[in-house]
Parts: sequence; C-alpha cells; structure tokens
Amino acid sequence: MCGINGIVSHTATEKEARIHCMNERLAHRGPNDKGSWVDDTLALGHQRLSIIDLSAAGHQPMTSACGRYVMVYNGEVYNFQELRKQFAYPYRSQTDSEVLLAAWAQMGKAAVPLFEGMFALAVWDKQERKLTLVRDRMGVKPLYYSHQNGHFVFSSEVRALLASGLAEKKLSATALVDYLRYQTVQTPATILDKVQMLPPAGILEYWPDRQELKQEKYWTLRKLKPAPTGSYEEIKQEVRRLFFKAVEKRLVADVPFGAFLSGGIDSSAVVGAMAQLASRRVKTFNISFAEEAYSEAPYARYIAELHQTDHHEIQLSPAHFLEHLPAALQAMDHPSGDGPNTWMVSKATKEAGIDMALSGLGGDEVFGGYAIFTRMAQLQKMKALWQLPPALRRLAGKTLMALKPGVASTKMASLLAMKRYNFNSAYVQSRQVLSDAQIADLLTQPLPGNHLPADWLQQKGWEGSDKHLLSRVSAAEMETYMQNVLLRDSDQMSMAHALELRVPFMDHQLIEYVLALPDQIKYPSTPKKLLVDSLPDLLPDYIVNRPKMGFVFPWEHWLRNELHSYADERLKLLDKNEAFRKGEILKLWNSFLKGDPRVTFSRIWPLVVLAQWSKE
Repeated sequence: MCGINGIVSHTATEKEARIHCMNERLAHRGPNDKGSWVDDTLALGHQRLSIIDLSAAGHQPMTSACGRYVMVYNGEVYNFQELRKQFAYPYRSQTDSEVLLAAWAQMGKAAVPLFEGMFALAVWDKQERKLTLVRDRMGVKPLYYSHQNGHFVFSSEVRALLASGLAEKKLSATALVDYLRYQTVQTPATILDKVQMLPPAGILEYWPDRQELKQEKYWTLRKLKPAPTGSYEEIKQEVRRLFFKAVEKRLVADVPFGAFLSGGIDSSAVVGAMAQLASRRVKTFNISFAEEAYSEAPYARYIAELHQTDHHEIQLSPAHFLEHLPAALQAMDHPSGDGPNTWMVSKATKEAGIDMALSGLGGDEVFGGYAIFTRMAQLQKMKALWQLPPALRRLAGKTLMALKPGVASTKMASLLAMKRYNFNSAYVQSRQVLSDAQIADLLTQPLPGNHLPADWLQQKGWEGSDKHLLSRVSAAEMETYMQNVLLRDSDQMSMAHALELRVPFMDHQLIEYVLALPDQIKYPSTPKKLLVDSLPDLLPDYIVNRPKMGFVFPWEHWLRNELHSYADERLKLLDKNEAFRKGEILKLWNSFLKGDPRVTFSRIWPLVVLAQWSKE
C-alpha cells in the first residue's frame, strides 16, 4: 500500500522539486521508502508502505526489464502469485508490483481485467509517449487528476496534487451543492473545480504531445450475469465459498495483520472466517464508549471470545475524542460527513504493531443491510399512490409532517410531491441529507438548473429486470455512498496512520454472484438473511438479532455538550463564507440545539467538517 504521484508537462519547470513536494505530502501513506523518476516530459513519485516483499527490490518507480515502461502503483493485487506463473519475465522481487509490470509489458492495458484486488496505478510508455492511469473495479483505492494549462497532474490525494503548484484551489459551485445534498461529492467530480477523480474500473490514457485524453471502463456493476440456478441450499453454499475465498485472498501479507470488530454481522463474519483460515491468532480491535447506548463492546467481546482472538478494546471518552479530533479532520483529504471513527480505530490498530487490517465494510451494500433496501421495495409496491391527484398527495405529505415531524416524514412528503414515481428520483431523495429547499435557503447563489439530484444516477443507467430491484439499490449504494463516502474515508483515515485496510465484501466475484440473484432469494426479511443463512457457524443469534447500531459515534449527545464549542466556532466561521447566506447556517444549528426532529446531527456535522476543511 502506497501513495503515487505524477506530473506530465512540456512547460512546467523544476519537475524534480515539484514531485518531491508531492511525495512529502504523501509521506504518511508510505513511510518505508520513497522514490522518483524524472525526464523532460514526465515526473513520477512514490511513497511505499511495505506489505509484501519488504526488501529494497520493491522500490518504485519501477522500470520494466525491457526498459519501455515505468510504473508507480498503490494497492494489492491478491492473485499476483497465480499471475506470476503466467508471464515469462526476469523477476527480481517477490512483489505484486513487479507482476503487474510483467503483465503490462506483455499485454498492455488488456492485462487489467486479470487483476483482482484494490489498486491505482500509472504506467508511462516511453515508446508511445503515453501515460495510462487505472483504478480497481470497486474504487477502493483513490486516484485524482487535474488537466489545466497544458499540465496533467495525478495523485493518490488531493492535497498532494495541489502541492505540485499546477492545479488551482478553487471551490466548485456545483460540487458544493452535491456535498450539501449527500455529505460528499459524486465521482468523477471533487469539491475543487477542475480536479477530478478517476471513476472505479476506469482507464485513462493521456498523450501529452497532442494533449489528448481518452477514458474507458473495463468492468461495470450494472451488467448482470445470468441468474444462478440451483436450490437455496446450493446458493448458500456458493455464497459461503465465495466469501471465504474473498477473505483468504486478503490474508496474504508479510507483516502482522488484524481486523476491525464492531460486533455487527459484517465484521463478525470477517473475523470468523479469518479465525478459520489464518495460521496465527487473529488480533481484533473495537471502539467502546462511555455512552452505553452507543457501545458495541459486549457484542465484539462475544465474537472475540467465540473465536479466541487477541482482542483490543479502545475506550473512548468525549475528552479523548475531542483531543484527537483536530488531527483526524486534518487527515481528511476531501471533506465528508464520515471518517473520524475510522481514524481512531486505525490509530489504535497501528499503535498495536499492526500494518494491515480487514474490515467488514460493504456487507450492508451487498446483502441489503440498510433500511433503504426495504424502503425502496415498499415504494415500488405503492406506485399506485402517484396516480392520485397531486394536490391530494401534497396534502397527505403536509399532514404526515404535522402529525409526526421528523426527517422520515419530510422525505415522504417530498416523495409524494413527485409528478410521477420513478426509481432514480425516489432513491436520491431518500438518500439526500439536506433537501434542495434547505440548500436553497443556505446558499447565496441559486441551485444550478442543469445539476439535478438524479442526474448522476441516470447517467449510470441500469441493465436489469423487475426481479432485481434490490440489486439496483445495491448498485446505487455502491456507486454513490459506499464509494464516495465509506471507501474514500476508509482509505484516507487508515492511510493517515500507514495502515492498509482490506475489504473482503468488495470482492468483485462475490458481488457479481449476489447481484445476479433475484430479489426473492435475498430479500432481507431478517437482517441480511442470505449472508446469515450462508454462515450460520460464524453468526450466532446473539449477533444477528441485536439492535443495529452502525459504526458511529454518539454525535447527537456530543454536539450538544462536549463538542458544542468546537462545532459552534466552526459553524460561525462557515456562516461568514460568501457562498452562504448570512445567518442561515446558525439558524439550522440553533434548530438542532433546540431538539428539532427535522435537523439531526447528520445535517450539522458535514457543515462542521466543511468549515474545518476549508480552513485547512
């Protein structure tokens, strides 16, 4: 796991100094080694976190044996040992990096679909004078780029890209609307104007001599494979096989490893599989709180005892959290409504001598663990409601808000106000944090008419039948909230401590199989029924039937008490920003403090983060 950087420019001076500055900004991602490669047109930089083959033979940038290709690479390709046997190549190391380079030297970009894992890589072809950027299928590893004024710059992080001095620090007005809607910005856009993120499964080719860019995708979530045949028992066995295989692939490492254990279904399944597959005792890590309503510690202890793990419980008080919060937010490369939780557990895990950890992230998206799955299924059954007169539906929405004020009622009223029911609009309204009406009240400029909430979802399309509504929700969740909040935050917050985080539920073979299953097979009538039924020995009733809490901090309480001053100071700072109407942010803040059920912490915290990020 590493950090990569690059500059391609005919006119930029001092490329070596610039790439050095970029590497310095990524030093936290790879403290074990650093390197650069510079010629008249190109500069490549690399910071290495050694996980496989810890020797100097893994130094990057790495040049192919034929001398034609130069590569920088961040990530892990789990099937590298199988691929190594396929390519005749004078290997000088045991790294997966060199296997990728060997494959590229023989096949070029046609080799990319062979790679199984999480990765972002850049290859310079000296002969064709072409740079190629590639990102893994699910977007576990980030890759940003900017093409301005004849300069093409790329990096694993936005701040390193800006350190090149060749990209502008200009906030994007449309991205700000995106952020307020979804507590993040949807790929390929970022919060900064003219800085983009390469989409998952993306290949970008750049020819500097003619300033030409070309993009393509080598894989998609939205092309369903034929539905698996066989009995429910056979389907469960295949889910189990694919899950265990996904975990096993992610245990290959030459360093100590462990797992995040919340005590929920997903992390418990991962730890249970690790305990059966690993040749050593698994180390597990859990955050516990003084506020018992938020503490998952008893469930994590239960799983740790069940599988005899070496368990570490991180006791977290508000004072302790507040002490570390500035450092956690400083590590946030791109603003988001999530992240400090991963920063805290990553810090404790690294301090315990662990360099790589597995996480249960993604189980909810694949196996229907969120309420939005059943909600979208219920809305689909209620489509006849939208045949009623619009005035009657709007009246019903207003009545619901009056009788039961809150976020859920407000969203239902918004849904009832739609002209007609369609999946895209219903999904994005269900997922919005602030409504468009609330955002319009906050901003000085009108919302862009050509940037509607469902635009990005409609562009992605969907290839599936009515039997795959849940798969459609899965794809929407994975391509939005998971990739642009959870995965991005997990990467930046774990790599802030040089901790490699691996996510078995993001195995594309497991995902392809589960998405191809019809709704009737995997409907979550009980929590993540198909996953639980497939792993009965790993998921006892005590874990399956516990209250769902999620890996979250007690923000509601903390923001009104211990974190009040911290949040108040930053919201007052944001209130002075020219993009916002004077007093509107503080009005929202006061509504939260007074206990208005329509203004939850998830409407406030992203604003606090944005203020801190802008200040940084």
